[in-house]
Amino acid sequence: MTLVAEKPSAQGRRRGRPPRIAAEQIVDVARRIIQEEGVEALSMRRVAKEVGATPMALYHHVRDKDELLLLTLRGMAATFPRPTLPADPRDRILTTAVHMHAILSEVVWVIDVLSLGDLTDKAALWMPEEIIDSAMACGLTAEQALHAYRTIWYVVYGALVFQRADARRAADPDRRPFFPTHLTKEDTEALPRMTELAARWEELKGRYDVAEQLAGVVDGLLGKRPVTEG
Repeated sequence: MTLVAEKPSAQGRRRGRPPRIAAEQIVDVARRIIQEEGVEALSMRRVAKEVGATPMALYHHVRDKDELLLLTLRGMAATFPRPTLPADPRDRILTTAVHMHAILSEVVWVIDVLSLGDLTDKAALWMPEEIIDSAMACGLTAEQALHAYRTIWYVVYGALVFQRADARRAADPDRRPFFPTHLTKEDTEALPRMTELAARWEELKGRYDVAEQLAGVVDGLLGKRPVTEG
């Protein structure tokens, strides 16, 4: 699909048909805005201006901002090959969860769109499907399996949020860190563990292994079993 670009003023109008805007260009511009400035900066008017189309022309192609956001997600998951999944259902859950974190680490802007809660790439739904199905194969009820998936997703999402925050802080070397440097010896009595770890905080944070921690989460979740009545 294409869009007709905004007509120039009479003074600067040239002969011939106006340039046509490719649908892919609209999506590319929307993705760039989200990646550089966040979801809040995206608007139909902003995209129309950047692609050289009238807002009305854009609405003929994209119904609203939600649909535009959905288009930015479409096809993203398919660009990453699926991992080879092991036979054991517990291991399938972990492999899928680690894969989920890995691919989103490469397109971190996507989490801004996913955080809205009801927009997703249909091609990515194999991951929650796999986690839920494998959790049920491990003995969880459908409801427990869904809750287990949500817990795994919250861990993955949270790790990505802080990963991006760390990258932004690293890009600003003049920014003075507040934590944990503000902890002092006076805090030892009330916060003994925190003050003990403060000096090694950055070192230990760098050794954090998402896959290892997800394994612990999965094992904890699979400890749940259906409660039989009577």
